[in-house]
Amino acid sequence: MSAATTPDTAARPAPRPAARRGWSSAFALLAAAVLAIGVNMLVDRLLPRARLDLTEQRLYTLSEGTRQVLANLQDPVTLRLFYSRKLGAQLPIYGAYADRVREMLQEYAAVSGGKVRLEFHDPEPFSETEDRALAFGLQGVPLDQSGEQVYFGLAGTNLLDDERTIPFFQPERERFLEYDLTRIVFELSNPRRPVLGLMSSLPLNGDPRAMMMRLGGGGAGQPFAVVQQLRQFFTVREIPLDVQRIEDEVQVLIVAHAQDLSDAALYAIDQFVMRGGKLFALTDPHSESQASRAPLGRPPASTASSLDRLLNAWGVEAPSDKVVLDLRGAWRVRASPQDRVQAVDYVAWYNLQGDSLNRSDVATGDLSQVTVASAGEVRPREGARIEFTPLLTSSDRSMVVDAERVRQDPSPSRILAEFRPDGQRRVIAARVRGELASAFPDGPPPPPEGQERPADLPAHRARTEGPANLVVVGDADILEDRFWVRIQDFFGQQIATPISDNGAFVANVADTLAGGDALISLRSRGESLRPFTLVEDIRREADRKFRARERELQQTLEQTERRLRELRQGPSGGAQAGQTGAVITPEQRAEIDRAREEIVRIRQELRAVQLELRRDIEGLESWLRAVNIALVPALLTLFAIFLGVVRARRRAAARA
Repeated sequence: MSAATTPDTAARPAPRPAARRGWSSAFALLAAAVLAIGVNMLVDRLLPRARLDLTEQRLYTLSEGTRQVLANLQDPVTLRLFYSRKLGAQLPIYGAYADRVREMLQEYAAVSGGKVRLEFHDPEPFSETEDRALAFGLQGVPLDQSGEQVYFGLAGTNLLDDERTIPFFQPERERFLEYDLTRIVFELSNPRRPVLGLMSSLPLNGDPRAMMMRLGGGGAGQPFAVVQQLRQFFTVREIPLDVQRIEDEVQVLIVAHAQDLSDAALYAIDQFVMRGGKLFALTDPHSESQASRAPLGRPPASTASSLDRLLNAWGVEAPSDKVVLDLRGAWRVRASPQDRVQAVDYVAWYNLQGDSLNRSDVATGDLSQVTVASAGEVRPREGARIEFTPLLTSSDRSMVVDAERVRQDPSPSRILAEFRPDGQRRVIAARVRGELASAFPDGPPPPPEGQERPADLPAHRARTEGPANLVVVGDADILEDRFWVRIQDFFGQQIATPISDNGAFVANVADTLAGGDALISLRSRGESLRPFTLVEDIRREADRKFRARERELQQTLEQTERRLRELRQGPSGGAQAGQTGAVITPEQRAEIDRAREEIVRIRQELRAVQLELRRDIEGLESWLRAVNIALVPALLTLFAIFLGVVRARRRAAARA
């Protein structure tokens, strides 16, 4: 009996190991869940700034310049985003852009270590929030005919209650979103107006003598419009041409067509750059502005300007004896009285448009055109160790000629007749960045005769301590009013109407230079709204394929409808038929019926053609939807099956 019961008693404990394994598995799952939650909490506390940007153009990764601005913040800055959710609900493109703006602001706050404080507001109509948005100067936009306004702007303030705003975020400017945000933070942390020095042989600040003599019209002698524009954003100081030392307060120095500078003045500019100052240099092989202001019968001895001693030492060439001609965008001017034609293309004056403007630089990215006149070329010297970024470039329908041909006999017809484009493109303006050596390696030159060296002249610097930043333009006539603005007198008030973007270009360049290395280093970023190029290609191909057939059917429809009207009016016309009581014959009635049937058939075919225009696009849309919905889960499933098979084989191998 004992032998019979032994197997039974031995078999009873068999289920206990399985139960233990079940409890162990449940405990392992619970431990894994607790561990996952704990790891997430630990990472959230210890690594709150950890980000993973998987976008192709690193849209959400802040540049080094922005990080530098945020790291230098001393006092808190508050940024308030006013965004109407109704705008994004009705226009999804703004909703997607608002998400990116919000996420970018959150990245600013995370990197700043709490120095950037964020507020998000949804301004409802007739609410206090809307009143605050209006008080900050944000722009309200009507969304429909009801007049209800929506907002999508940013207002920033600092502890001194200084304000900077973006009235309305435009998706077209998304490429410069980081620059716009960083600029606001930078200006709030440096609220004083930058000091801009102005050094020129031209009367940029006005000519009192011309105002008294009324040379060139009633507006003669007034300050250039571009200088009046710069005064809105900078503290502008005039620097004399015989300067020996440029004050440290000057952050940006504009040297525009400064002629016959002494070595002492050139040394002052050189040391200004060596000390970290930002230079905006405009040279000119032939100044149309200077030539137009010369007294009648007394042409200037020279209309060229050069900074060769400085620029050549820094690795840049801007020849003062060559002029770039360009047929694309050439101005139509009056021809000589001897010519039969009344207007001719003057290839020495032209508008730079399209691919002539660098779309990736913030100074030129939003401009439509910049006008130049008798401009020179700017190029890097061979072997120069500098970063050379073109801003303005001629088209491939350009050539270079001696400046004397434009200066001595500026006949538009003759210059056009001798014009022979060589297919090359020339740089008219460029950014230059790099560590530069002084153009005066032996120290300061002797002072000009009759002058003494300033007692507070800083110690000589042989090199820049870090990368220097300057912009070189081969044309100073971009400052001349007649090439970019029309000024009219309106009841005693001067009204300026821009016809080109020269003023915006000069202001943008000065603004980026005044912002320091951090803002200069910012470039155009990508756009989060990425169009489907394949869809656009299909759309264009479908339009090309079916649009001709659509026009043909439309013409047939119009002819048939015209014939139907004629049949209904009868042989004598509608008015006469109504008066004489003409009767439509059975043959005419049959023809009317056939015309009606033809109209119905053509309309049906037109609808079929219009549906065909959408068929390929809708098919592609369905395919993309299927990929997004089904393909990704399918791939994950296949990956899971693959892992399962690999693990099963490993277990089988371990048991064997």
